[in-house]
Amino acid sequence: MVPRIFKDIKKEALGHDYELSVAFISSREIRKLNKIYRNKDKPTDILSFPLDKKEGEIYICPSEARKEAIKFDRQYDNFIKFLFIHGCVHLKGHDHGGTMERIETRIRRKFKV
Repeated sequence: MVPRIFKDIKKEALGHDYELSVAFISSREIRKLNKIYRNKDKPTDILSFPLDKKEGEIYICPSEARKEAIKFDRQYDNFIKFLFIHGCVHLKGHDHGGTMERIETRIRRKFKV
């Protein structure tokens, strides 16, 4: 069962009608996806793939997220929410930069992430 906060974050970031699939996968699996789709031969903590304007996928690697949480001085559970927000904002079509950061900050404040 998906915790309510993830449903609420998804609704805030992507809208009620957006179809979102989220998978937690191994370091090996996410490394393979990162190599295929981003030509980066290393694992990462999150990947997001828009399928169309109203549908997308997010892949999160818990082992990589744990490492990154330490780097950002965040608790693991909080960092997973942080990553989820980040992935949702990417699915909305935003790239890294000021606009994306402003949107993420607004959502993080609303949900105390």
